[in-house]
Amino acid sequence: MTLSLAHITFDCTDAAELAGFWSALLDKPVDPKASAEFATVGMGASMAPALMFIQVPDKNPGKNVIHMDLHSPDYEGAVQRAIGLGAKHIGDFDEYGAKWSTLADPEGNLFDIGAE
Repeated sequence: MTLSLAHITFDCTDAAELAGFWSALLDKPVDPKASAEFATVGMGASMAPALMFIQVPDKNPGKNVIHMDLHSPDYEGAVQRAIGLGAKHIGDFDEYGAKWSTLADPEGNLFDIGAE
């Protein structure tokens, strides 16, 4: 049996709002029928895996143990764009031969943007 990755799911308080942030950051549209309870980005053939946002009454406290790593040839520009869209800059790192910045989306989910 082979498994394939279908979605990366975010527990959140407002699914449509958080999907809007990730949509703008990745330059991919929010899929139709987004609501505060449920939204997706990239459910069709436009992106794999798709991002799924589900409203939950309480999120796990503390740091999320799974996060997205994004890369860009314009690393510093991509970081500034994310901050302009509402991300919070957490820190910059240069380790193991790689350079990246850790950010948090508007609901505190961590993600990294690294240099290609």
